[in-house]
Amino acid sequence: MIRPSHQQSRFSSQTQAAVITVVTFACLFLLSVPQPAAAQTWTVLHSFTGTDGEEPSAGLTMDQAGNLYGTAAAGGHNNNGTVFKLTHEQSGWIFNLLYAFNGPDGSSPQARVMIGPDGSLYGTTENGGAANRGTVFRLQPPQTFCKSFSCPWTETVLYSFQGGSSDGESPQYGDLVFDSLGNIYGTTPNGGNSWSYCSYCLGTVYKLTHTNGGWTESIVHYFQGTNDGAYPFAGLTSDGAGNWYGTAEAGGAAAAGVVYKLTPSGSGWNQSVIFDFPDYFNYDGGYPFGGLIFDSAGNLYGTTSTDGQDVGGTAYELNLNRGWAFSLIYSFSAYEGSLAKLAMDPSGNLYGTLSELNNNGEEVYKLTPSNGGWARTGFTGGSAGSAGNVILDSDNNVYGTDFGGYGTVFEIQQ
Repeated sequence: MIRPSHQQSRFSSQTQAAVITVVTFACLFLLSVPQPAAAQTWTVLHSFTGTDGEEPSAGLTMDQAGNLYGTAAAGGHNNNGTVFKLTHEQSGWIFNLLYAFNGPDGSSPQARVMIGPDGSLYGTTENGGAANRGTVFRLQPPQTFCKSFSCPWTETVLYSFQGGSSDGESPQYGDLVFDSLGNIYGTTPNGGNSWSYCSYCLGTVYKLTHTNGGWTESIVHYFQGTNDGAYPFAGLTSDGAGNWYGTAEAGGAAAAGVVYKLTPSGSGWNQSVIFDFPDYFNYDGGYPFGGLIFDSAGNLYGTTSTDGQDVGGTAYELNLNRGWAFSLIYSFSAYEGSLAKLAMDPSGNLYGTLSELNNNGEEVYKLTPSNGGWARTGFTGGSAGSAGNVILDSDNNVYGTDFGGYGTVFEIQQ
């Protein structure tokens, strides 16, 4: 805080310097305070009832035609969760329940579905499967023409996790990704260990290879804790050169999480930590649940769930050309906690969600580069908060899911 001098001199150099300092501080302060959102329209596209799903916590995926796909972690048959589609018609959006899980075929899909190279939907369930340790599944549309929007899709379990030290277990929020050969990569925050027993099951990165009409699972990396991270809740992100990047929610030197890189090496992979969150209650943030995105220059952006200046988590950048140097973009207020990965529009603005509504009733935020910093605006209309990421269409309309009631799917026109 700047206090008045006891020896003031009118228009003295000291006074002018103080005024400049106050103005500079005020400008920086205004950049850090959430600003009211510009004109926006928050529209609920679908409200879940339980029979069609409940707790849509993962966010959405959009195809080239602008249709939306998502998962609900509960509801449906015996509360095992569902997969759904929203088709954009001129008169609005039409909801279609694609599949309801039964348990042996999977249960509790915590992650969103992704569109694979063959146009099918791929995803994971936290529970269910042969050992009730989760699955990787594929959904395919009916082979014959369907005259109704209610035609169910066909589900195939590609892999059932066994848990323990063998292969990992309970995949949660991470998106599945595909390499150029169509192999599938994902993460599990639990299970997996390179030792013969599982006293430190800290998560895995796994690979599914399509061979002889089936799928074979192999472990890309077993997390060990201090040196390489632990509990990778988020999925992987590709740099386009064959390397994968991700976050581990804990582990590292200070047990506050890491950002890591996986590099192909012969027939295997090398894992390296490119950023280690330094300590508890630090300004950089800690415990990154959300995944990563790249900008056009190859820099990485992510969020942390806690710590930061106000202990509400942070948004950050890792600069490629400066050796993955860390830059703090924004510190969230207490209890806001951003759990999902960010989205970026063509102008470089970042969008994300808050796990709880803040005092202004905001659920979705936008961070805009401004005068060497970042200005925040908030979007209101949700009722409970969201753990899922948002996506953007070509007009920069924002789409996501909300916890309120049984859950909703929303659109923000800005």
